[in-house]
Amino acid sequence: MPSAGRSRSLHISVKDKKNLRNFTADAGKLTNQVMKHTAVITGGTKGIGKALIEKAALNGYDIITCARGEEFLEALQEEIEEKFDCTLLYQRTDLSVTSEVKAFGEFVLHNTEKVDLLINNAGLFIPGSVHSEAEGALEEMIHTNLYSAYHLTRILLPRMMKRKKGHIFNMCSTASIIPYVNGGSYCISKFALLGMSKVLREEMKEHGIRVTSVMPGATLTASWEGTELPESRFMKAGDVAEAVWTAYELSKHTVMEELILRPQLGDI
Repeated sequence: MPSAGRSRSLHISVKDKKNLRNFTADAGKLTNQVMKHTAVITGGTKGIGKALIEKAALNGYDIITCARGEEFLEALQEEIEEKFDCTLLYQRTDLSVTSEVKAFGEFVLHNTEKVDLLINNAGLFIPGSVHSEAEGALEEMIHTNLYSAYHLTRILLPRMMKRKKGHIFNMCSTASIIPYVNGGSYCISKFALLGMSKVLREEMKEHGIRVTSVMPGATLTASWEGTELPESRFMKAGDVAEAVWTAYELSKHTVMEELILRPQLGDI
């Protein structure tokens, strides 16, 4: 197995480490085990991403995910496979780097014949104003928040289109529709992601693939670490995951095009 920390390293599940006959080492692909429904969720180790993985696993889905932290991915795999009857595969990926995003897409294609659910969840928030934020903030957030979703979706779509089945959720933000001071390039990137999601919705109508733009407001995640606001002022990541799954479980005849969620007391 390649050394830890390499973006192209392949990881078999905890269950298959206990049953090596189910794994072909030279190919890095699950062979005897047929993956059930498959959910691909980026940024799955924390916050909304982890809540989405738990929801998918609870419903019997196998998971393929990615994040930057190898140790967090290993811990996530062990936790999910111990708790649920599913397989979780992962690849360490820096989603701000297009070549690594594409490598993750190929990893997904290599490990499953079908993607039932794609959630472009990974995101980056750097506070600041357009006129004064650090040089490079726009580029870093555009690459993470927009380009990663764009490139991964393009890699996985052909198989989804061939099956005429699947659902894509793009994790936008209320910052996609209402700009705010100190939002700077984050708002720019999220406006752009919503635009991509809307275009994709139109393109995929005739292909039987549903596309939903998710716009959550303030959710208690790592982005708010250090805040002095009480937890009660934020939404729970699990509530966002519950809403996404509700939209996903609608019949194939119906698509929830936009899903807007805010704390009960409104935006922060």
